[in-house]
Amino acid sequence: MFQTLVLTVIGEDRPGLVEMLSNVVQLNKGSWKESRMAHLADKFAGIVTVEVEKNEETKLVAALEDLEPLGLKVSVERASVVDRDLLELSIKVIGNDRPGIVKEVSEKLASLQVNVKELSSFCEPAPMSSEMLFVANFLLALPKHLTESDLENTIEEISSDLMVERN
Repeated sequence: MFQTLVLTVIGEDRPGLVEMLSNVVQLNKGSWKESRMAHLADKFAGIVTVEVEKNEETKLVAALEDLEPLGLKVSVERASVVDRDLLELSIKVIGNDRPGIVKEVSEKLASLQVNVKELSSFCEPAPMSSEMLFVANFLLALPKHLTESDLENTIEEISSDLMVERN
């Protein structure tokens, strides 16, 4: 029987962090399944899912915790299997950059019972002006009763400068 673990990792960015983490996973009989990693503000941060036999889990978790003195803090959560009948939708939200956009959009999503599966965001100069645009890419899980157009309209109600595009 296997257990899926979700690891969150963070450390001062430097060469060799992924190698160090993947080595510990392999040496402790884990199997690296999925990951998202990035350099953010001089830190290396990531999320990794690992499968390990249940009888090897404790050993792997202890070895991962031993990485902290080496500069990589690893938090471990056990994953459970959730079978939900949801529709996935990928959207892009674009608007003039200002504080609070993610908060406002996430409030609307939560009120509609929409789950955020992935979120990436960045700022870029607006074409033909010096203003900055905020761009957020969402992968969402919608309940069956919610239409894509209802979702789009609800988000665009936040502000006249917010646009929603389907990816």
